[in-house]
Amino acid sequence: MTGEAMAAATIDEYLARLPTDQRTALQRLREQVQAAAPEATDTMAYGIPGFRLGGRYFMGYGASKGFCSFYAGKAPINALAPELTRYQTLKGTIRFQPDAPLPAELVTKLVRIRIAEHRGG
Repeated sequence: MTGEAMAAATIDEYLARLPTDQRTALQRLREQVQAAAPEATDTMAYGIPGFRLGGRYFMGYGASKGFCSFYAGKAPINALAPELTRYQTLKGTIRFQPDAPLPAELVTKLVRIRIAEHRGG
């Protein structure tokens, strides 16, 4: 297996492998989630960067060819569906273009709903 095919061991390694536009968009998203949930900690889970809250997996983000994804969870996406119409959503995932990142206010709302769900479960 070549180094390129191996899974990234750290978030910085994961981000470093991405094209500049995706890396910039995901770093921005990472910072927005950290600002909205300062008690959450960075983690690598399921081969992608994400966050843990209270020791449990909380949210994640990643990149695929041509788009970025924010794994916010079903409840936040369902609750904010009217605000997400310009993005492709699949179950607990929001897909967005690197040059059209999610607005900070929307990320904050998604994170707050996910925190409430996470603490309740």
